[in-house]
Amino acid sequence: MAKKQETKKVEVEPQVETMVETVIAEEPKVRERLKPSNEWEIKDRVYYLKGNKKPISRSIKAANIYYFDEKKGYERELKYCQNQRTPFVDEMIGDQRLEHVIFRNGALFVEKSKTTLQKLLSLYHPHKDTIFYEHKPEVIASDEIEVLEMEADAILAARDMDVDMAEAIMRVEKGSNVSKMSSKELKRDLLIFARTNPALFLELATDENVQLRNFGIKATELGIIKLSSDQRNFLWGSNNRPVMTVPFDEHPYTALAHWFKTDEGMEIYANIEKRLN
Repeated sequence: MAKKQETKKVEVEPQVETMVETVIAEEPKVRERLKPSNEWEIKDRVYYLKGNKKPISRSIKAANIYYFDEKKGYERELKYCQNQRTPFVDEMIGDQRLEHVIFRNGALFVEKSKTTLQKLLSLYHPHKDTIFYEHKPEVIASDEIEVLEMEADAILAARDMDVDMAEAIMRVEKGSNVSKMSSKELKRDLLIFARTNPALFLELATDENVQLRNFGIKATELGIIKLSSDQRNFLWGSNNRPVMTVPFDEHPYTALAHWFKTDEGMEIYANIEKRLN
């Protein structure tokens, strides 16, 4: 008798699942590839000549200028033509009708419909940011916000600062006159300094050597130590015994502040601190 032939079942479902998984996996790549990059914002733009002078009219070069294209690896000639859609000569088609670029009273307004001229001035022109610049209100606002935030941080730090640190910072600004100021005068001048020069104030507030310099100056003013006439040595005020030698080409009190951090300097610091108190 003939043997019955065995039939094999073909499973289709795993293949369908694999195909579905492949499509799903590739979909994000397609979406990513379709995302726009470096989009040019279509809007009116204003350009100004740099410097304080505002001539009645000033033309800038609109031909025989070049832009180095890093992607292509060579310089490309630029030209502004009113009948072309690109400022690059190697992309132009047909006749080239050159148009002048003229600033009136130091300014040039370019409406959003003149995209070619805007791109020439904003992106490619070799005199961008040297002879003229684009007015960018959002950049100016961002810079102003940064300054205002720094000023606010400085004023808050000055408000909460203790007297010793305030004296140390103001001594950098006013010198020995700080010793004659009352606490109210010191606080007032500290807040004014923080408002008018917030960057320097915050730098001094985080400088660990400021208080040490102030400590050394106070000790000198009270005669506990003294600085030699050649500003090369610190001496004990009572017996002229040497305390430390100032390294060559260093400010005496800056050198003293650094020296207070050494093992020998810490002992002298503790000795002076007892006399100050």
